[in-house]
Amino acid sequence: MKSVILSCVMMVTTAVAAPLGVVEKAVGAEPDKQFFRSVEGKWVGPGEIIAGKYKGTKFTCNFNGSTPDGKVGMTLDGDCRVGVFTQKMSATVERRGRDGYKGTFMGGSSGNGMDIVGGNVVDPQKVVFTINRNQLNGVMQARVPDDNSMTVTVAVRVDKQLVPVIGMSLKRVDTVEVGSIAKN
Repeated sequence: MKSVILSCVMMVTTAVAAPLGVVEKAVGAEPDKQFFRSVEGKWVGPGEIIAGKYKGTKFTCNFNGSTPDGKVGMTLDGDCRVGVFTQKMSATVERRGRDGYKGTFMGGSSGNGMDIVGGNVVDPQKVVFTINRNQLNGVMQARVPDDNSMTVTVAVRVDKQLVPVIGMSLKRVDTVEVGSIAKN
């Protein structure tokens, strides 16, 4: 049962983690910067496996997104829970020049996770990344339609078609009021 949960959560966390990346400082990178900044903070929400053998399995995740010093982008740390099982999750994505986005989740495919092998920020509210582990290929799409919500969909390639397999709906839980006064 734990391996089923881990594999399901791995896919979900990869989906969430993928939009959290590092963008090189370059002209034309503003939509990328805007997107990654919008994902910073604390996120909580439910998800569900929507296709495949474990269709209908529900889970809940908690994530903390942060921007690394000296870089524009993100690292995501947290955990996901299915029933009484909880799995620690960690992911980083980075823009590497002309190679585009590269990253790992849970150690990448050489560990227990997946590799992020490409993708792009479509606009300040949407990102699409290519994910891979051995013969499993797919995409992750994340949308941040407003300051306090994010939806994530993971789809895998089956017979030349992308089939959505995981969906998540996250809410921001660390609201900071504009104009608040910092403590001394």
